[in-house]
Amino acid sequence: MIPAPFEYARPSSLEEAIGLLAERGEEAKLLAGGHSLLPLMKLRLATPALLVDIGRLEELCYVRDEGDVVAVGALTTHDTASRHELLRQKIPVFSAVAGQIGDPQVRHRGTVGGSVAHGDAASDLPAVLLALGGSVVAVGPDGRREIPADQFHLGFLETALAEDEVLLELRLPVPAHPAYGFEKLTKRAQDWAIVGAVAVRREEGAGLGLINMASVPLRAAAVEEALAAGAPPAEAAERADEGTEPAGDLNASPEFRRHLARVLTRRALEKAFA
Repeated sequence: MIPAPFEYARPSSLEEAIGLLAERGEEAKLLAGGHSLLPLMKLRLATPALLVDIGRLEELCYVRDEGDVVAVGALTTHDTASRHELLRQKIPVFSAVAGQIGDPQVRHRGTVGGSVAHGDAASDLPAVLLALGGSVVAVGPDGRREIPADQFHLGFLETALAEDEVLLELRLPVPAHPAYGFEKLTKRAQDWAIVGAVAVRREEGAGLGLINMASVPLRAAAVEEALAAGAPPAEAAERADEGTEPAGDLNASPEFRRHLARVLTRRALEKAFA
């Protein structure tokens, strides 16, 4: 289909972009890589009156070592994240998962900030952010604010970003142990996950993020609690579907998704604790 008519603006600075958002409010949408927004516009599920193209704002493209945290600019592409030496060394789970998103075209154009800000529970990177205990930084007319990952996604395609805010960066805590496990089931390699699980080894237990097990990305809190209490990974993984609300669709029933969550969590934990 053809998108509804819209205006187009390409600001030359972050401040100009924020000004456009503040001026137009809910009429405006940010455009970065476009792999999430443009398909919705073609189906007319999204009909913004103004597209604010921030895809060429180099000030949002960076990976910075800040000691116990690595800051990743919102416009960093999946491909850059997958190959960046700092991320490979300090947070290998992030670079590994970024390298498995979509196909090469998607990875070269899609951005880490766009993936998180889109708010889709089937996305991989929000689950990584949850497993790491990370956060996002938003900036708007009133300045910067940091939002914990487990408070960022509010509902289906709904986030804590205000209409006049731009996602500036992801803040990724450097794990004490580099070991991780990542498992997802797809029909084809480039497809969205039917279900997925990300496990990041910690000093005590692990951080767990689940993909496509509710309307928002989820932490597998029951598994984390079981591991912290000393349960072996296989036993803890049996609690992976606690607190989830998986949907049923052509790919899987809710019951099958619950089964997948337990199986994929066990496999991810086995890799993290190998």
